[in-house]
Amino acid sequence: MPGKASLRAHQYYAHPRNAFWMLIESIFGINRQLGYADRCAQLRHYKVAVWDVLKNCTRKSSLDSDIVTNSIVANEFERFYSSHRNIRCVYFNGAMAEKSYRRYVLPELPSAMAGIPRVRLPSTSPAHAAMSFDQKLAVWKQIGGT
Repeated sequence: MPGKASLRAHQYYAHPRNAFWMLIESIFGINRQLGYADRCAQLRHYKVAVWDVLKNCTRKSSLDSDIVTNSIVANEFERFYSSHRNIRCVYFNGAMAEKSYRRYVLPELPSAMAGIPRVRLPSTSPAHAAMSFDQKLAVWKQIGGT
């Protein structure tokens, strides 16, 4: 789920210390200073979709650890995959996204959709300070095929 800054801005990864747009700039050359709509259009050009595993949940802060488990509602991946048939891989921004997908999405998917390859990437959240930007970039580069 997006953090509070992203929800307020109606933009993915709006927190100024979140490394997502810096990584995207390093991988694809999309200027992180562009307006949000232009950055999203550029991502579409590179055939990258950004979508939440969770459609809805309750939490006190922006931390994934604050998500109230019984409030979780997963996004409709079967519909998404049916509308986007060329998806070759799903990349998760951090462990919680992958864990939520495995628990709430995967069991509901038809086998062909459940077989789409999946890769967990290190979280871009400023709360995930265990890795440097360069370490994260080395792993994240695989979304660009580099």
